[in-house]
Amino acid sequence: MSRDDVPVLTTHDASLRVRGRTLFAGLDLSVDAGELVAVLGPNGSGKTSLFRAILGLERLATGSIELLGEPARRGDRRIGYVPQQRIWPRGMPMLGRDLVMMGRTGARFGIPVAGRADREAVARAIWSVRAESLAHRPVGDLSGGEQQRLRIAQAIVDEPRLLLLDEPLSSLDLRNQGEIVELVDRLRESGTAVLFIAHDVNPILGSVGRIVYLAQGRHRVGTVDEVLTTESLSELYGTRVEVVRIDDATGSGPARVFVAGVPEHGHHHPAQDRDDDEVARLERSA
Repeated sequence: MSRDDVPVLTTHDASLRVRGRTLFAGLDLSVDAGELVAVLGPNGSGKTSLFRAILGLERLATGSIELLGEPARRGDRRIGYVPQQRIWPRGMPMLGRDLVMMGRTGARFGIPVAGRADREAVARAIWSVRAESLAHRPVGDLSGGEQQRLRIAQAIVDEPRLLLLDEPLSSLDLRNQGEIVELVDRLRESGTAVLFIAHDVNPILGSVGRIVYLAQGRHRVGTVDEVLTTESLSELYGTRVEVVRIDDATGSGPARVFVAGVPEHGHHHPAQDRDDDEVARLERSA
């Protein structure tokens, strides 16, 4: 089997338990180059913890995770990661290009010194997300969508084979959501595999290949039509869950999907709460 034939990401019988609670068990997943897999589920179901396991920051209870046929490890530069967005405050003087450079030099020991190769890599990443006009502006002066564009550039500065996006559309208006989805589609066209945690699947419905739905310590993996059904989600939750599809009025886009009756799932697990320092560290190491 050639390197091009090896899935970008593979999980074998993966199970994760945090403080005695099973988040998921027996997860088998294979993600190919250029594929977008949406990761859905209620708060606390293990979506971010799955990303942390892929990043080598959480130890599986059973099973394995492989990247391009090799065991996943912490600090693997072939994985790009965009954590849940936290807007940089007004007055933050860091320039856009410096934010992107952190993804290139932030994991180095000592005082990071950017060389020519680093500067060229940053320029390519900024160009790839169409953010040239943002490179020399303070990030504190940028909108949420503009900041998110630079955070994605930061995550892809090393041209990763796998991109993990944790609710990248959160707090963005419809226009900015559409621009981020278009950007992700361009990255997939270049062969990048994408795992995309979403609170609402509708903005990415036209791009999704498959869905991983986590709930109640269980999971479903399949296409939109296989997973987002009344029967599938009712079985997953153990109670009646209604899935309603509304066709696009113009006939030019995918139907919209609405899920009703999902039971309350309490609060976030403490293991999913991350402070600002840890977020910054993950951005540098992923």
